[in-house]
Amino acid sequence: MAEPQASMNLNELVSPDSRASATPMIEQFIEIKAANADSLLFYRMGDFYELFFGDAEIAARTLGITLTKRGQHLGRDIPMAGVPVHAANDYLQKLIAAGHRVAVCEQVEDPAEAKKRGGKTLVRRDVTRLVTPGTITEENILEPGEPNWLLAVGRVKGEADPALAWIDISTGAFRTAMSGSDRLLSDILRIDPREILVPQSLFEDAAFRPVWDALGRTANPQPAALFDSASAGERICRALSVSTLDGFGQFSRAELSAMGGVVAWVEKTQLGARVPLSPPQREEGASTLFIDAATRASLELTRTSAGSRDGSLLKVIDRTVTGPGARLLAERLAAPLTDPDRIVRRQRSVTFLRQESALCDELRTVLRGLPDMMRALSRLSLGRGGPRDIGAIRTALEATAALVERLGEAALPEELETAEKALRALPPNLARLLGKALAYDLPLLARDGGFVAEGFDEELDAQRSLASDSRRVIAAMQADLAAETAIKALKIRHNNMLGYYIEVPSSHGVKLTEGDAKARFIHRQTMANAMRFTTTELAELESRIADAGGKALMIETAIFERLTAAVLEETDALRAGADALAVIDVSVGLAQLAEAENWSAPTIDESLTFEVECGRHPVVEAALRAQQGDAFIANDCLLSPPEGANAGALWLLTGPNMGGKSTFLRQNALIAILAQMGSHVPATAAHIGIVDRLFSRVGASDDLARGRSTFMVEMVETAAILNQAGERSLVILDEIGRGTSTFDGLSIAWATAEHLHETNRCRAIFATHFHEMTALAETLSRLANVTMRVKEMEGEVIFLHQVGKGAADRSYGVQVARLAGLPKSVLARAKTVLDRLEAEGTSGSGAAKLVDDLPLFSAAVRQVETEGRAKAAINPGQNAIAEMLDGIEPDDLTPREALDALYRLKKSLAK
Repeated sequence: MAEPQASMNLNELVSPDSRASATPMIEQFIEIKAANADSLLFYRMGDFYELFFGDAEIAARTLGITLTKRGQHLGRDIPMAGVPVHAANDYLQKLIAAGHRVAVCEQVEDPAEAKKRGGKTLVRRDVTRLVTPGTITEENILEPGEPNWLLAVGRVKGEADPALAWIDISTGAFRTAMSGSDRLLSDILRIDPREILVPQSLFEDAAFRPVWDALGRTANPQPAALFDSASAGERICRALSVSTLDGFGQFSRAELSAMGGVVAWVEKTQLGARVPLSPPQREEGASTLFIDAATRASLELTRTSAGSRDGSLLKVIDRTVTGPGARLLAERLAAPLTDPDRIVRRQRSVTFLRQESALCDELRTVLRGLPDMMRALSRLSLGRGGPRDIGAIRTALEATAALVERLGEAALPEELETAEKALRALPPNLARLLGKALAYDLPLLARDGGFVAEGFDEELDAQRSLASDSRRVIAAMQADLAAETAIKALKIRHNNMLGYYIEVPSSHGVKLTEGDAKARFIHRQTMANAMRFTTTELAELESRIADAGGKALMIETAIFERLTAAVLEETDALRAGADALAVIDVSVGLAQLAEAENWSAPTIDESLTFEVECGRHPVVEAALRAQQGDAFIANDCLLSPPEGANAGALWLLTGPNMGGKSTFLRQNALIAILAQMGSHVPATAAHIGIVDRLFSRVGASDDLARGRSTFMVEMVETAAILNQAGERSLVILDEIGRGTSTFDGLSIAWATAEHLHETNRCRAIFATHFHEMTALAETLSRLANVTMRVKEMEGEVIFLHQVGKGAADRSYGVQVARLAGLPKSVLARAKTVLDRLEAEGTSGSGAAKLVDDLPLFSAAVRQVETEGRAKAAINPGQNAIAEMLDGIEPDDLTPREALDALYRLKKSLAK
C-alpha cells in the first residue's frame, strides 16, 4: 500500500469547501474535532477507536502502530490509525506520557435507534471525556504509590503574589495555598503535579518565564476566564455540593482564582461527571519546611537527578505496603512540618509501633495488598468503575474489621487513636451488603456479568438457571410429557428453523391430534417417520431461555447501580477510613525501618539546637551495604549556638577530595528533613531545633539553555541563600568560589562565610578547599574549624571519612587523580609543579619565574615514561636503598642485626 499523503490541517478541514464535499462520517468527525482542536480525537467505530488526518499521523508515530488510509477527501488520502477499545488504556498511557491530550468520542445512541430515523443517518457520537495528564483515573495507568496532581496557578490583577490550588481526581484530595514570585517554582516542585494550568497573561509574564521554562510541557496556558475569581466561589460550591465556602475557612482572591481554575478544568474534562472532592484544605506556607528548587534537586528526596526513584531518599525509606500509604509517605517527605507538636504526634506513632513489634507485624500483614479504596471510590463516582472497584471497597471494609479489633486492644498514641476511630466509624451495613452481594471472582466490567453472588437475588438466580441449565430444564419437561402421554419415545429437540419442538414417532402422533390432547399439543410438522408438535408451555420456556441471558445481565446491571449508590452514600466515611489506613501504613513502615536500620527518635523543639550523634547518610549507607558490605562511618555534627549566643554555629569544613565532605553535608540536611517529617533518624541520638528553611549548594551544574555557566549557576544559588536564610535556617555549602580564579574565588568564599555568620546568623556547614579561610575562626566567634581526617602511609593517602576538630593543610588532589587513573607522566608533572607552587607562590614575578623554571615536558618527566628508570631519574639514591631492603629478611635478624641494618639504611639515605 502506498504511503498516505500529508494530511490536511484543521483550518483546511473546517473550511466550507471541505464540509460541503465530506461524507456524513467525515463531516461528523470534522465537527467534533473542531470543538476539541487541542486534543487527539479517539473516534469510536465498532470495536476500535479510529484517528484520522493529522491525529492519525501523530498517533502512529507516538504509538508505533500502522498508519493506513480510509478513502479520500478533497482528492487526497485520509490517513487513519486505530486502536482496539479493549486495549485503549495502554495506548492512552503512552499518548499522555508523550504530552498529548485525548478526546474520547463514543457512540451515544443505539445503532437500532439510528436506523429508525431512516436513510444513511449516522449513529450519534459525542465526546464523553477529555483525558489529560492531570485527569487520569484508570488503575492500570496510574502509579499506585504516586499522586496524580492537577494544579492551577491563580493571580489577581493588582496583587503580586500568586496562589496555588491542586486536585487529585483519582482520590478527591483538594488543597490550596498562597505562594510568592520568589518561591513559586519551589512550591510547584514540592507538589510535583502532572499538569499545570496557568492563566495566559501569567504565562506570558517575563518575570515568570524562568518558572515555566523549568517546568516544561507540564505548564498549560489557559484563557483568563477559567480563573475568574468573581465566579469561582459559586463554581467551587457547586462542585462540593455546599451553599457557602465559609465552613472551610477564608480564602484570598488569588486562592479563589486558582481553586476556580482547577475545578473548571475538572468540569470541562469530565463533562459533567461529579468528582467526589474533599473539602479544600488550606496550607499555610510557614507550616512546612521551605526547600527551594536547587536544594530539592541536590538532596534527591523523591527522585534522583536523572529522574529515577531508585537511589532517592524516598526509595530507601519506603516500607509501606499500600498505594495510599506510599503516597502519604512521599507527601510527608516532600513537605516536612515546622510545628513541633504535630511532628512529635507523628513520631510517637512510630515509636509506639516500634516497641510493639508483634502488633506492628500483624498490622503489616493485614495491610499488605489492601486495595486502593479512594481510587476505586473515585472511579465509581465518575461512572468509570466496575465490579472490581466495588470489590475493592468490600475487601477494605472486611480487612479493617480485623485492624479495629487488634488496635482496640492497645493504648494508642493520639495519631493512631484518631485513625482507629475513623476505621471504627466505617459503615458495617455496607460491609454486610457488599459481602452478601458480590461474588469473589469479579469481572473488570459490569457488562460482562457474573459478579453477583448466588443467592442474593432470586429472579437473577432463576434467569441464570435457565441460561446455564437449559438442558436440564428441557430434560425435565420431556420426562413429564412422556409420562403424561405414555409415549416413552417422546423427545424435545431443537433446530434453527423451528426452535424447540416435541417429536414423536408417526405411530404415536395420532394420539396427540385427538381428544383432549389436540387442544394442548399444537401440530407443527409431519415427517416420513415422525410428527412434530409444540405446546404453550414449551413456547414460553423457549422464550424464557432465549431471553434469560439478557435478563440476567439487566438484573445484574441494576444491582450494580444499587451497590454503587450505596457505596457513594458513604463517601465521607470511606474517605476518612482510607486516610486512616494510609496513616497506619506509614507509621508501621517507618517503625520497621527504624528497627531494621537502628535509627533513633530525635528530640524536636523550638530551640536553635542542632546536635547529631553518630549520624549517617541513609542512601549512601544502603548503597554500601548492597554493593560492598562495608560499614558506613558515622559522624557527629554540632551546630547549636555556643553558650550565651543567640544564633547557630558555622562549621568550616576542610579536607581532601574524596574524603566525604559532600556526604557529610547532605546527611545532616537529610536528618533534619526526616526528623521534621516525623520519622526516626539515622543517628545514635539527635536534637533538632525546628528548621524553617533548608538550603543546599552542593555539586556543580550549568544551565546552557539560559546562557549560565557552572560558576554563574553557583553564584545565583548562593545569592538566593544569602538573601533568604534566617536564624532558623539550615545551610549546607560546598566549594563556593571554585569556578573562578583563585583570588576571586577565595574572596567570594571568605565574604560569604562572614555574611552567613554576621547577617544570616543561621546554622551552617561550609565546605571549602580554600584553607586560608580557617583563619576566620580567630575573628568569628561562632565559627569552628573541622576537617575530614586522612592517613598517609608509604606515599598513599587513606580516607578515613571521619570528621574531627581542626583544619586541613592539603587537598590531596594529586593522590585522588592517581586513583582516577591519570597517566603516570601527568601525575609526576603535577607533583613537580605542585611542589614548586607551594614553595614559590603564583603572584607577580614569582609566577613568571616558575614558568621559566618548569619547561613543558622537562627531561626528568619524560624519563617517567620508561618503566624502571623513573625513580632513578628523580632520585638515584632510592634504588640503592631499595636494593638494601630487598636483601634484608626481618624474621632472620637478631635485635642487634636489625639495629645495625637500620643504621646502614639511615647512613645510605643521608648520602
